Amino acid sequence: MPTAQLDSAILDYIVRHHLLPGDRLPTIPELSLELGMSVSKVREELAIARALGLVQIKPRTGMQVQEFTFAPAATLGVTYALGLSRAHFYHFARLRANLELSFWHEAVSQLTPADINDLRGLVAAARLKLHHVPIEVPFNEHRRLHLTFFKHLDNPFVQGILEAYWTAYEAFGLALYAELSYHHEVWDYHERMVEYVACGDFDAGHQALREHMQLLRYQPDDVGSASPSDLKQPARLSEGLAYSSRISE
Repeated sequence: MPTAQLDSAILDYIVRHHLLPGDRLPTIPELSLELGMSVSKVREELAIARALGLVQIKPRTGMQVQEFTFAPAATLGVTYALGLSRAHFYHFARLRANLELSFWHEAVSQLTPADINDLRGLVAAARLKLHHVPIEVPFNEHRRLHLTFFKHLDNPFVQGILEAYWTAYEAFGLALYAELSYHHEVWDYHERMVEYVACGDFDAGHQALREHMQLLRYQPDDVGSASPSDLKQPARLSEGLAYSSRISE
């Protein structure tokens, strides 16, 4: 079967040899000899493959092929875009919203009773944070809830974009939605979505998701009114997903 030309000798090697997740790659000197590349070039390409989550390198266990995931590539792309201009968040948020709406029925029909219990637990945990003093924005609960709805979807590209969205949201989106009333309204919709799915009314859950998406405050006009220095300010992504945002009452 013909394959697309890959601009990477390492990735091309994996494809041509039909290596599967968990399979080990030859050593760097062996790859250098087989591919006719310098050791430094092999290391460079391996670093890229590792950054894309396609290869894992561990001491004493060597290099192994990883299960394909689109999340690292999508995250790298959106991180770069936000570094150029925070205005790109709006476009990426629209893409994410349309993906969730398009794949909703396929995804939630696969949820198990244990998944529903997990979703209810996330709603309860978020409510506690919003009533905590000082109030905490339940970012991790928000992220986990949406990703749980789509956890069984057998589409690595959709999964990757959805995961990358939450990195972008944490870097930029949290600062946009600071009103306490907004967070309470969001979690009202989340609870409705969970309970509609629990009783099998996926259409009502889809409508609740659509209305929830329409709550997003970020619009193109917000970008137009910002100063050029604001728009060019790089997104802060170094803090990672452990970031915990707080707002005052």
